[in-house]
Amino acid sequence: MLERMGEFFDARLDGYEEHQLTAIASAREFYPFTASLLPAFPGAAVLDLGCGTGLELNYYFERNPDAAVTGIDLAPGMLASLREKFPDRELTLLCGSYFDLPFGEARFDAAVSVESLHHFTAEQKRPLYEKLCRALKPGGYFILTDYFAADDAEEDFRMSELVRLRRAQGITDDAFYHYDTPLTAEHELETLSAAGFRGLRILGRWGATAAIRAEK
Repeated sequence: MLERMGEFFDARLDGYEEHQLTAIASAREFYPFTASLLPAFPGAAVLDLGCGTGLELNYYFERNPDAAVTGIDLAPGMLASLREKFPDRELTLLCGSYFDLPFGEARFDAAVSVESLHHFTAEQKRPLYEKLCRALKPGGYFILTDYFAADDAEEDFRMSELVRLRRAQGITDDAFYHYDTPLTAEHELETLSAAGFRGLRILGRWGATAAIRAEK
């Protein structure tokens, strides 16, 4: 049964981090790897899309305790947990959709998203990525570590299954419901490129998960 995105994650807050680290193959490798790719200089401004409880931030703040992180998430309970973990860090937490919230212009040295954007289509992501590209400073970059479909057939099946489930439940609103609809890595790169990102590289792979660097 489909659940609204924020409600889905808040209902699973207890034990969430341990679940993520044990249920997703190689998560104990790609979370710290992702953090290692973010800027290390003091005061670095970083935007985290779908930050949740901040698993990647666990590792990032160890490396750069003076970073200024803005985190966006739909789940208020997740954000409260993140704030509780890091009361002495420079954290700005916004509860809402990263599709809707403004990012500003040339504000961030880097942006990151881990295991969040595989819930959305290329059509939804392109304007988000355009907005994100504008929000990065000259020389800024985006690190996307996420789950990708193995091929076009898997991508198409996931998309059609979400449509079927929404119809079966009589869901007609525009709210986000939790269901995995990953793009292939190739289609993700194409979407980032169409949004204005350059220097696209896959920096690591762990089964279905990959880490992509996209430069402004």
